[in-house]
Amino acid sequence: MNRDDFLAGVEEAAVAGRAHRVKTRDLPDTVGYVDCGDDRCAALAAEVEAVGGEKHLVANDAQARDTLAKLLAEIKPAVAFCWQHPLLDRLRVTETLRSHNIACHDFDSLAGLDDHARRAAMLSSDVGISSVDYAVAETGSLVVCSKPGQERMVSLLPPVHVALIDEAQIVPDLYDLFERLQENDSPALPSNVAFISGPSKTGDIELQLTTGVHGPGRWIVVIIRG
Repeated sequence: MNRDDFLAGVEEAAVAGRAHRVKTRDLPDTVGYVDCGDDRCAALAAEVEAVGGEKHLVANDAQARDTLAKLLAEIKPAVAFCWQHPLLDRLRVTETLRSHNIACHDFDSLAGLDDHARRAAMLSSDVGISSVDYAVAETGSLVVCSKPGQERMVSLLPPVHVALIDEAQIVPDLYDLFERLQENDSPALPSNVAFISGPSKTGDIELQLTTGVHGPGRWIVVIIRG
């Protein structure tokens, strides 16, 4: 197909699409609202599992630290790539990594390296450990607003991604998420907001679903109640 035929097809499809616009005026505020029941932690955990992730629902910080320690003992990483985040500080993640003799790369440790060394360090990571900006109970999605110290590469490069989430970070559905993003809108809000819903998947090769081709093949979410 030549360029003109391709563009003509796109234009034709766009015209056809405009004939089926959905009316959005004067609709009740509750239309399309999903909510997640009384237990948003359980709702998120169920959706995480439904999209191919591993969920760990814990009651407090101590259980979260124990869960992370058990996961690290199972995964046996040599190097971790970590966010710098108040929740990770609260859970003493760096201390846990040190107790398992796991090297840790983060924004500060990478800042002094040249581009080649920084790339090599990130690619050497066996596990990425992050928190989130928000988690959406409706879809089991983790919402990440990339910024210095909270790089999206943590959730993309290592073969295993572990996300630690506090209940306060969970919103019921996408309507709530965009309200929160609008409330917090400021010059500091990054242009890149990523939605992570399960481990990396692709169906490009012979329409066969394959996990872990373009990112982590294992996606673990630890949800802390309260």
